[in-house]
Amino acid sequence: MTDSPALSFPDLPAFDEAEARRLRECSTEELREIGRIQSFGSLIGIDEQTGTIVVASDDRAHWLGRHIQDADDERLAWAVTNGAAIDPVRVSVDGRAFDAIVHRGSTPLLVELEAVPDFEYARLPVVSAIQRLATIKDADELRQRAVEELKTITGFDRVMCYQFHADGHGQVAAEAREPDMEPYFGLHFPSSDIPPQARALYFEKRSRVIADTLDPGQGLQSLPGVTEELNLGPAELRAVSPHHLQFMRNMGQAATVSFALIADDTLVGLITCAHRTPRRLPVLLRRSIEVLASQVALQLSAAEQMTDLRRQLAVREQRAALTAPLYGAFEIPEVLFERSRTVLDLIPADGVVLMLNDRVHTLGMVPTPERLLPVIEAVGDGFVTEALSLTHPDLAPQIPEVAGLIVVAIGDAGHLAFVRGEVSHTVDWLGDQSASNRDTPLSPRRSFSSWRESVTGRCAPWGPHVSDAFALAADIHTAIGARSQAELAELALRDSLTGLHNRRFLASRLDDLLQSASEPVSVIFLDLDNFKQINDTHGHEVGDVVLATVGKRLAGLARSSDIIARLGGDEFVMVCVDVEEATPIASRLIRAISRPISVGDLRVTVSASAGTAPAESGVTAADVLSSADAAMYRAKRDGRGRTSR
Repeated sequence: MTDSPALSFPDLPAFDEAEARRLRECSTEELREIGRIQSFGSLIGIDEQTGTIVVASDDRAHWLGRHIQDADDERLAWAVTNGAAIDPVRVSVDGRAFDAIVHRGSTPLLVELEAVPDFEYARLPVVSAIQRLATIKDADELRQRAVEELKTITGFDRVMCYQFHADGHGQVAAEAREPDMEPYFGLHFPSSDIPPQARALYFEKRSRVIADTLDPGQGLQSLPGVTEELNLGPAELRAVSPHHLQFMRNMGQAATVSFALIADDTLVGLITCAHRTPRRLPVLLRRSIEVLASQVALQLSAAEQMTDLRRQLAVREQRAALTAPLYGAFEIPEVLFERSRTVLDLIPADGVVLMLNDRVHTLGMVPTPERLLPVIEAVGDGFVTEALSLTHPDLAPQIPEVAGLIVVAIGDAGHLAFVRGEVSHTVDWLGDQSASNRDTPLSPRRSFSSWRESVTGRCAPWGPHVSDAFALAADIHTAIGARSQAELAELALRDSLTGLHNRRFLASRLDDLLQSASEPVSVIFLDLDNFKQINDTHGHEVGDVVLATVGKRLAGLARSSDIIARLGGDEFVMVCVDVEEATPIASRLIRAISRPISVGDLRVTVSASAGTAPAESGVTAADVLSSADAAMYRAKRDGRGRTSR
């Protein structure tokens, strides 16, 4: 099974031709080989074989052709030999202090000389900030606290945390700013503001400095014969695209420094510090903040994973409760559509269509099969959209009341299709996105004041319900398979209600294991304590759901080498291979069974007693089952809900 990704809201830029044109234009710009650096430092390139300086920025052009050993400061020559990009070396050139940053692996060997500011920032507050942020588990709180900490540390006018969505567009997810500045919190921005090739640079270097948007920068000169373009991707001093500089000036920003938030090899966001006048952080402080940003990214990833895990566990329980009756004798449409809790409680939609064995069943508000089925056939299995009129304008007129559609296959047996109608909504953008706010279609926006756009033609986001739909279809397919096997084998080896092995299979397989005697075997005999009361009080339909759910829980705890069987009624057996003492396993099974079981709006609790018996040499299957059965009855006499040997 492959989960189709859900489109996330809003993803209008993906369908906006002007935005697509801007992204195409951005992709042609050589950001790594831009050929210029910013003026707050110098850059030289050294032939490692000869030690000759073969490339130099304009301000160091007089060094061309010199040997690095002839540099003004012997520590500079030492830095070239021993320094690394993550370990700047403090040197003195022309009587001024610089941080020398050496980039290993480049050809020629690149060395940056970044001027040390007249005042030094303390790095100790970064360590304290990391310690304070480390305890925060909520993602929104973490982002907000992080930008507040960095505003205090850096003194920049505004610090923002950007979050990138799956479709490429971004959003200001947290902000700390001066009181007189216009708020940007919550505003969205298109992918072209930070295009893919600019984002890729953050994997080479985790921060990016723009010290002064009015800085003309300086060029690079080289000795004759040195023709290869320099890759400045990892450089601290790399100059900036003129388009981006104009973008910043239009925002009222004279300086920025941005830090990557990378989790699971994905750039999930940025923390950007912006100032209204030229401003720069020294490299060692930037390195410290890069560590802070990495810590924040890890915590954000962990918070997201925990939230997703909790949701998955809850949905899995709901899905198990919904599909458990499918293993019994109930009709599939009845189970999914006609009970107190239906498939629409698991996957919220306006309506759902089940196509199974050439029959069509519907629930909720759906177009007529005559109009809907041809569209489903045209888009095929695994189809997901939130805006049918935008993604498939040729098909949308056939079902104009539908904006969102998910189509998933139930094996070869049929399909499930969920439909949603249009939901009008508004999106708040970081600046008017229309042509009226640009000098040309490719120009940066002139104004970045909040601009609200009304969006139609879309449904509410499907989000994680897409993967839920695929998982549900897989569970239904599994249930259909289990039912088919039981019918074909006339229940010879499989219990039709729970899908577990039955008594006949258990006796045969257990005898085989005992005769081979190649490894120890233990048997756990389980009996539900109060099951008759459930049948008498709530009816056999509820009792069947309870038995099926118990069976799935037991199967979920079994290893591939174990055997789980339902002997009949409310009796279950687990055969544990390569286990001499099964009491701890039996205790886990009892705890799993005792968790509440949801049957529609009803919550049922059932306990179990267990007896364990090791398979002694020379015993038969009947002998060891009898021993485990006797131990189970001892557990019942001792108070139920426990295990005995």
